[in-house]
Amino acid sequence: MMDDTFFRKCSNNRSFLSLCTWNNILLHYLYAPLLLICAAFTLLHYHVLHTKDTWEEISGLDENYTPIRTYQVCQVMEPNQNNWLRTSWIEKGDAQRIFVELKFTLRDCNSLPGVVGTCKETFNLYYQETDSEVGRNIRENQYVKIDTIAADESFTQGDLGERKMKLNTEVRIIGPLSRRGFYLAFQDVGACIALVSVKVYYKKCWSIIENLATFPDTVTGSEFSSLVEVEGTCVSDAEEEADNSPKMHCSAEGEWLVPIGKCICKAGFHQKGDACEPCGRGFYKSSSQDLQCSRCPAHSYNDREGSWRCDCEDGYYRGLSDPPSVACTRPPSAPQNLVYNINQTTVSLEWSPPADTGGRNDVTYRIMCRRCSWEPEECVACGGNVGYSPQQAGLVDTYVSVVDLLAHANYTFEVEAVNGVSDLSRTQRLFAAVSIATSQATPSQVSEVIKERVQQRSIQLSWQEPEQPNGVITEYEIKYYEKDQKDRIYSTVKSRSTSATVNNLKPSTAYVFQIRAFTAAGYGTYGPRLEVTTKEEASAATIVSSEQNPVIIIAVVAVAGTIILVFMVFVSACQLALLSLTGLHSRGVRPPHTTLKFPGTKTYIDPETYEDPNRAVHQFAKELDASCIKIERVIGAGEFGEVCSGRMKLPGKRDMSVAIKTLKVGYSEKQRRDFLCEASIMGQFDHPNVVHLEGVVTRGKPVMIVIEYMENCSLDAFLRKHDGQFTVIQLVGMLRGIAAGMRYLSDMGYVHRDLAARNVLVNSNLVCKVSDFGLSRVIDDDPEAVYTTTGGKIPVRWTAMEAIQYRKFTSASDVWSYGIVMWEVMSYGERPYWDMSNQDVIKAIEEGYRLPAPMDCPPGLHQLMLDCWQKDRADRPKFDQIVGILDKMIRNPNTLKTPVGTCTSPLLDQSTPDFTTFRSVGEWLEAIKMERYRDNFTAAGYSSLDSVARMSIEDVMSLGISLVGHQKKIMSSIQTMRAQMLHLHGTGIQV
Repeated sequence: MMDDTFFRKCSNNRSFLSLCTWNNILLHYLYAPLLLICAAFTLLHYHVLHTKDTWEEISGLDENYTPIRTYQVCQVMEPNQNNWLRTSWIEKGDAQRIFVELKFTLRDCNSLPGVVGTCKETFNLYYQETDSEVGRNIRENQYVKIDTIAADESFTQGDLGERKMKLNTEVRIIGPLSRRGFYLAFQDVGACIALVSVKVYYKKCWSIIENLATFPDTVTGSEFSSLVEVEGTCVSDAEEEADNSPKMHCSAEGEWLVPIGKCICKAGFHQKGDACEPCGRGFYKSSSQDLQCSRCPAHSYNDREGSWRCDCEDGYYRGLSDPPSVACTRPPSAPQNLVYNINQTTVSLEWSPPADTGGRNDVTYRIMCRRCSWEPEECVACGGNVGYSPQQAGLVDTYVSVVDLLAHANYTFEVEAVNGVSDLSRTQRLFAAVSIATSQATPSQVSEVIKERVQQRSIQLSWQEPEQPNGVITEYEIKYYEKDQKDRIYSTVKSRSTSATVNNLKPSTAYVFQIRAFTAAGYGTYGPRLEVTTKEEASAATIVSSEQNPVIIIAVVAVAGTIILVFMVFVSACQLALLSLTGLHSRGVRPPHTTLKFPGTKTYIDPETYEDPNRAVHQFAKELDASCIKIERVIGAGEFGEVCSGRMKLPGKRDMSVAIKTLKVGYSEKQRRDFLCEASIMGQFDHPNVVHLEGVVTRGKPVMIVIEYMENCSLDAFLRKHDGQFTVIQLVGMLRGIAAGMRYLSDMGYVHRDLAARNVLVNSNLVCKVSDFGLSRVIDDDPEAVYTTTGGKIPVRWTAMEAIQYRKFTSASDVWSYGIVMWEVMSYGERPYWDMSNQDVIKAIEEGYRLPAPMDCPPGLHQLMLDCWQKDRADRPKFDQIVGILDKMIRNPNTLKTPVGTCTSPLLDQSTPDFTTFRSVGEWLEAIKMERYRDNFTAAGYSSLDSVARMSIEDVMSLGISLVGHQKKIMSSIQTMRAQMLHLHGTGIQV
């Protein structure tokens, strides 16, 4: 793992050879994934320091009694020691953060008699960045101190007598470094110390092949939390997937994170492990999108490797639109059993399909018509005067009618079966043929038709005899149909003259007429279409009185009466139930916790009630195709894996931005079930203030939950980023959206349990949406924010007392949490209860303490917070009431100035001291157990509670109160005092 330069350095310094060798062994055993830089030590000599070499190179024993060489110093008898040891220049390469591991032993000062005041048990570690070696004459002030190093274990005289050292190991980090190299220096200030080994290394992500992309060795970033994005290079015979280039992120710990994008093997190659191999002979792969090579289809072959298609055998072909996966085929054989029927100058042909379709199912037929003279082999094409029904070519059915042939003429008809490769074949055409002689011709078309008279229900027509009757016309046939019906449904009328009247028509209706003539040779063809619309019918009102139809009136009255009776019974039952519950409550009896659900109301279903959790996922969440999801970048880390942003493109829809939660590799079945549980919950919700679930990917890897993308991320971080930039009404609007989402969840019977600003997301339009339905999971970004009780962990600062003490989670406990969210919003993301510990928060709440109003928070909003923090959960407002109060504040901002609560009693908890009853500042200080500062307040002139209520944090600090905890306790009490004065007197205090 070390280059030749390292070994040359070690061999040139014989005393250091043992140290380097020992380090190399230990490195191989403990630090295989890390790169080590080894540098020989050199002593520093300063004319301003001690000129004597106080660090000495001495032999010793390691923990396994193996002889080693160490650098030691033990000048403990003399004061003011300043002994330096420095490494040679170390070139850092691409590293930006360097790790230094020290192994050393240190003598206990208590085991050295007579060294009191001069002996130390620490030494200092320094470094200096340079672009090249600078020599030895460098002053002490040119070094940067890394840390003071102390030993976890020190040895005594008895240990020394055994000649066994107790090694201490310490690791320190240097960075970020910007120059080409650096020196390390060790300063002894009077300790008895032996320096055994020094390892200098940095971390990197080793080269890896992932998704057929090679990612090179990558040095980690300069910061502990930084991610280095690396572009991958496709392996040989692979190409990047369209719009999905391969990327990975190297973490600060030298680990690769979830891959984004991928490479795929080119056409003719398939994936085998981390490489693309050519398809073998007799196999092909037509597209890079295909996963594996396929065997050549029927009647095709190839004799080379890496083919993207197979060639057809002789006599077989592949159509121009046929994909390479289709077997090669050939033209069909000729149609069978061709028969005909002649009617003067019309010929009907019928046949059977060919015996051999050539292996295709796209067989159609085409007709070739030739008119022949009485001499053999003198034939010409029939031309455009001949008609074909339904058509001449592209026939799917096995019959055709040929019309408008000449009378007394010879015709030859050829019927050919064709398929997708017929035009590619060079072989002779195969067809069935028949020769026919026509007889007398039918009449020509009736070309001119006139409408004589149009009525509401009849039309009279007249026409001229055809120009070529071709015999004696015995009758005419009139074909007619409604225009909207086209000719799907038609009727006929016959006439022996050149006029006719068509009766029984509909008024105001468009009809189409066609006429043809009949002779002994048969019917001629229909003439041109004539469109005629009948006249409108005169309107007449049809009045049906109650006397004319009494049965209908009686039936309607009976039905209406029944509906009214059922409604009255339902309303009466609801009123009785309400009165019953009210009566119980008035007598001090609490009604049972039941919810009346009307028909059509959607109710939340707990996924844990399903015996198979996968059923819940597939019932409530839409399964998405992994190919529709494109991960673009990692935006964070969740409990189960990475959180990414990306795009989703569903068939027939525009692509959209989405957030993607991924399940990390190597998950257990329980982790997978817990991960998808959140999707089972979210899939049941549909509200503009609740984050929308787009779907899940459970049939591919990684397993994903796809939700709508919220551009501004979590509410607490968003507010901290934009501190003081919003108006009060804008903040109230955000709170109103959160309350509306919680009202929806409450109406469905869902209890959130973890409502906090961190679990509310904000989109680009500042719309707030409730999210994170993982119940009471650990809070990743704040380990102290949870409090363990029986059954799980609870976010103490946001949780009601009954939920902490008795685990009673209800919609009322969510209301308490909503009050904390209100405080977070109005304080722009400040931490609730500041730096108080969880136990202190619980104790303070039990004693009646409530959070004071944030700076510039209107009294009305703080009053609503206090409502939400009522000790008795029955006294807290419902989310429906909260939405109503916030709507009123938005419509009339003046209501923000006046505390208007939803409770009948004062809004402060009854256990909160009523500061308005104290007669002096001293009594108030005693009540809050801060009487030690009585003289401070008196000396500053604060003699009344009114003057105290006007104090700011700067005023409190000016009294000489330096303890931060005492400052916050006094200010919290002053804020509560203000709220009580505002509530009782309705007057503002100018602060």
